[in-house]
Amino acid sequence: MHVLTVLDHPDPASFSAAAARRFMEGAEAAAHTTELADLHAEGFDPRWTLADIEADDGAPAPRDVAAEQARIARADAICLVFPLYWWGMPAMTKGWVDRVWSWGWAYDQLDDPERSLQRPRTGILLIPAGARSDEMQADGNEAALDTAWIRGTFGYFGLSPRRLELLHGATGSATRRAALLDRCYHIGNTLPEPAPHAAGQTAP
Repeated sequence: MHVLTVLDHPDPASFSAAAARRFMEGAEAAAHTTELADLHAEGFDPRWTLADIEADDGAPAPRDVAAEQARIARADAICLVFPLYWWGMPAMTKGWVDRVWSWGWAYDQLDDPERSLQRPRTGILLIPAGARSDEMQADGNEAALDTAWIRGTFGYFGLSPRRLELLHGATGSATRRAALLDRCYHIGNTLPEPAPHAAGQTAP
């Protein structure tokens, strides 16, 4: 498979960047090809603009959006790596999702999150989080993220199977961080193939 990793962190020495590298190393060890979209290093503009709205109505996609869509077209699996930020996505990832996975290209319906205009791709979210897992589970935060992202957003994008991996304790000890990076390697090394289309899902 060809695996696209999308990284959102301004610091190349961050734990998120390290997690992306280890994931890609695991994928390469399993004989997959890899590609990195480093949104900060590449200067992706996350701002939703009138040009994006006009593209929804049939105008050509903005050049930077078209370039990202071409990357996605090459990919059989997509991994998003970003730190959990106010219980959600940081701005760069949110803008990438808003602009790149556009109406008429990724989806054209709102009633069925298991139906996409895109072919199935394996989807992984690797999310470094400082909060403890028991705290997030007790407060309902893990369930909320699963509902919003796994049961919602990324179904419209055709990611199947898709999986949310919260890397709890990413701000913890060196031993804890090393264990999390080993986990990222294992996830990359054991990526499943894309699943067949679900009922109601359309091929491009």
